[in-house]
Amino acid sequence: MRSAALAWMLGALLALLPIFAVSKEAAPAAADPALEARTLEITGELRCLVCQNQTIADSHADLAVDLREQVREKLRHGETKAQILDYMTARYGDFVLYRPPVKSSTWLLWFGPLVLLVFGLTGLALVLRRRSQLGADQFEPDEDDDALASSTSSTSSTSSTSPTSPTPPMPPASGR
Repeated sequence: MRSAALAWMLGALLALLPIFAVSKEAAPAAADPALEARTLEITGELRCLVCQNQTIADSHADLAVDLREQVREKLRHGETKAQILDYMTARYGDFVLYRPPVKSSTWLLWFGPLVLLVFGLTGLALVLRRRSQLGADQFEPDEDDDALASSTSSTSSTSSTSPTSPTPPMPPASGR
């Protein structure tokens, strides 16, 4: 009885599954493969303004789909790659380019990581240089060193005070 009810519920869920399935219509492929190849080439150089870590060619955002179609239309009207990239840059700024040009407004973008790396390495070199000039007494001892030193000193003091009481041997380990 219980397995029949479970089977009926499972069947009902499977029957209702298509109701919950949502899909988008596939984007129509261009009739001209050369046009589609040029569209992919250009949209591969443009950043998706929604996703920001994807190109327009890779993104599934609605804005990216619209921009791909806009690029395709501009190619159909005979515009060149440079004209399309100039249009997109004029409309959205250098941010839309996946590889922005090196110019005064993008220097921080291009050279900022290098400057940060130089500052970081310089700071690390200064800290290591100062630490190498300090004596050992100016550092705090590690907790592991304290425990090791106290166990070594207690072992040496125990052995010196009771030479006649050896430590009992350890029993053999069982093979369980």
